[in-house]
Amino acid sequence: MTTDSTKKITGWADVRDASANFQLAALLGWQDVAQRYRRSSLGAFWLTINMSVLIAALGLVFGTIFKTPMSEFLPFICVGLIVWTYYSSVINEGCTTFVSSSDTMLQLPIPFFTYILRTWWRNTVISAHNIIILPVVLLIFGKFFSVSALLAIPGFMLTSINLLWMMVILAVLCTRYRDLTQIVQNIMQVGMYVTPIMWQPSQMQGQGNASLMLDLNPFYHLVSIIREPLLGGTGSMLNWGAAAGMAIIGWILALLLLNKYRSRVTYWL
Repeated sequence: MTTDSTKKITGWADVRDASANFQLAALLGWQDVAQRYRRSSLGAFWLTINMSVLIAALGLVFGTIFKTPMSEFLPFICVGLIVWTYYSSVINEGCTTFVSSSDTMLQLPIPFFTYILRTWWRNTVISAHNIIILPVVLLIFGKFFSVSALLAIPGFMLTSINLLWMMVILAVLCTRYRDLTQIVQNIMQVGMYVTPIMWQPSQMQGQGNASLMLDLNPFYHLVSIIREPLLGGTGSMLNWGAAAGMAIIGWILALLLLNKYRSRVTYWL
């Protein structure tokens, strides 16, 4: 076990040092992607093909059920599925980040947050292949991106900030309690159905408790600040405010947790 893993290092110092040396996490993430798709002719684009088929199938089925014009519903479900798949993969893999990196963590004096960034970057690169589906869908219906699409950039940045603190908390807790990983995966599966991915938020508005449940769903806001700009909107003040509030509170909790249990993580591996 390394000296770095046993001596007292604050959670803030760990995050700061890892962020300052982000190129290391990016390099490790790129290597993971290359290793995963080695000897594959299409590489990560196989995921793009699978996602395209899924979007077309679910779009046709649910668009027909909800009697929504395909020109409106297909782009909606396209962005929703791409974004949700990204969130789900980041969070699920975030649970096992420390466990899957145990050999390296026990031997090299690397900030623990570097492994979080590595997992986030790997999934970001892989999921980025899917975004090319949206322009194709828009062109099919004669639509184009508007200026508001630029808001998806700060939306993605704010979402990433939220995903990273979630990954920190889950990585620590799931290292200590291994069964928690399965619970998180089940929650994410259910979350897809209670979040407006395959149905539209307007279907819940004005329905009392159902509308309140939607507003209390954190992933609804994280999806909206990316999806709405890409579809010509801006996202509501509630969406942006909730995402910003979660980022602040979440990072306070994540730093406190990492600060308290960082020295114990290697003993749990």
